[in-house]
Amino acid sequence: MSQVDTQLEDIRSQIEQEIPNDITITDVKYEGPELVVYTRDPKRFAGDGDLIRRLASQLRKRITVRPDPSTLSPPSEARQQVLDVVPEEAGISDLDFHADTGEVVIEAQKPGMVIGRRGSTLREITQEVGWTPEVVRTPPIESSTVSNVRNFLKQEREERRDILERVGRQIHREELSDEEWVRITTLGCCREVGRAAFILNTPETRILIDCGDKPGAEGEVPYLQVPEALGAGAQNIDAVVLTHAHLDHSALIPLLFKYGYDGPIYTTEPTRDLMGLLQLDYLDVAAKEGRTPPYESAQVREAIKHTIPLEYGDVTDIAPDVKITFHNAGHILGSAVTHFHIGDGLYNVAFSGDIHYDDTRLFNGAVNDFPRVETLVLESTYGGRNDYQTDQEDSERRLKEVINETYERGGKVVIPAFAVGRSQELMLVLEEAMRNGDIPEMPVHLDGMIWEATAIHTTYPEYLRDDLRDRIFHEDENPFLADQFNHIDGGEEERQEVADGEQCIVLSTSGMVEGGPIMSWLRHIGTDPDSTLTFVGYQAQGTLGRRIQNGWDEIPVDGWGGGGRGDTLTLNMETETVDGFSGHADRQGLENFVKTMNPRPEKVLCVHGDESSVQDLSSALYHDYNMRTFAPKNLETFRFK
Repeated sequence: MSQVDTQLEDIRSQIEQEIPNDITITDVKYEGPELVVYTRDPKRFAGDGDLIRRLASQLRKRITVRPDPSTLSPPSEARQQVLDVVPEEAGISDLDFHADTGEVVIEAQKPGMVIGRRGSTLREITQEVGWTPEVVRTPPIESSTVSNVRNFLKQEREERRDILERVGRQIHREELSDEEWVRITTLGCCREVGRAAFILNTPETRILIDCGDKPGAEGEVPYLQVPEALGAGAQNIDAVVLTHAHLDHSALIPLLFKYGYDGPIYTTEPTRDLMGLLQLDYLDVAAKEGRTPPYESAQVREAIKHTIPLEYGDVTDIAPDVKITFHNAGHILGSAVTHFHIGDGLYNVAFSGDIHYDDTRLFNGAVNDFPRVETLVLESTYGGRNDYQTDQEDSERRLKEVINETYERGGKVVIPAFAVGRSQELMLVLEEAMRNGDIPEMPVHLDGMIWEATAIHTTYPEYLRDDLRDRIFHEDENPFLADQFNHIDGGEEERQEVADGEQCIVLSTSGMVEGGPIMSWLRHIGTDPDSTLTFVGYQAQGTLGRRIQNGWDEIPVDGWGGGGRGDTLTLNMETETVDGFSGHADRQGLENFVKTMNPRPEKVLCVHGDESSVQDLSSALYHDYNMRTFAPKNLETFRFK
């Protein structure tokens, strides 16, 4: 019998000692980080709301109780019983029964009403029917991504259970080494923006954090070939942790499966869905531009199948000697500051990912309160000494001025925007400005993936700022459903109609003008001196967006909007930059994140910024807060402990 099997036997004995004699346990197994307990008496478990909590506290594990399949009532009978228990206002749209695990997936417009106060309705469902309920939200805006992910995971349910069991046994295996140390190796995004990737190493465990591409620099990928990473074989990586879905952090994760990785990816649920959306688009853009993509859509599906979603605040074992906790990073939907607790109190590291310290219209500000942190790996995108953004109120005022001035000239405002995050922030600003009469009412056309990304945002309102979430939950005032918003889905013909029509606002990907439908809009509208191209997000060095910001007016538009290869366009439209809409903290926000961090870290590694930005921020933190700071290069290794 293996060490894990012995451990499960011991856990089963402990559970049987704690529960009443008339409750029968039929099996205990690990599925990913969770301990799953199968019982012939699920209704008895559900009748004692504190029983599972007491067991989880005693065993120090996350516990899920499922009915033994032999005890289940027929789905046809259980369906009506569930509908009788759940209030009609919950808006149940689907019930999906899985006899192999005894779970019923309930899709509803208002999941909170299915859950009930402190899970009371869930327990009532189990008491009535025996099945274990799992609740998901019906997207208010239909999302093909959410639908496809859910259907795919349903089809792959059996294989996914095998993956989870294998991962669970790996997490709870016996520790093999008596040594204690922690190392971080930088594989990308050091003294540069993009291709984020790090290895966190202990004698037991090797974890890859992020694996992205570099905007505007085709072929510059993380240094995955080194011995610390894939050089020793993809099977030597125990887990992948993804901080958020932007491609400079997530683009190359499917490549790992091409190289033979077969382990888990830990991230939040919305990040999983956005990751799939952006990666498939990444492949699509590569094909349109005649480039050979680094992987195929099959590997994107593998990545989704291997993803284990975690919620903010849940402490989760991901290896025998590593626990992680995700916290809101305030950057984009589902973005996470990731806290690693290593060993039995040995060491604690936090990776900021990308953060926004202050509240925005879309998100609460980044969390920086932890039980312990010795080292912080901190993004420095706007870490330069002069990188102070306009505050939000002034930014919004300036954007409204640009829109009003352009409207009065009879022109159109074209905004290159990232599909995820900035577009939704701008939608909220524009909806309110029109509602309050600050700008004229006019169509706001959403092109590229913006509509689909917005649909994903409405699927997960619990990840949004408190007051916005409440509007969507309780007041039935979903601002993303405003009449002004139009999804461009008619291609070039519809774009031409918009270009020939009245004043309007166009939000279009890509945000750095690196291909995508924005190139088509420049072809249609770029020669109009009455219109305005308005930048609201970071333009990385080497991107066309940065060049236009710096004064370029002859731009390549190969193949976009009906043009041929080698075609260029003279840009006559006005060009404006409105700071303050970035999803990143500016220099002051980064300093405030560190200054108010509890506890304050002993060491800070400044990464994910141009060379001057990381050095400026590193120097300032050292002088102002008397902490050890570093501006590492790629392929450096830091040993702690």
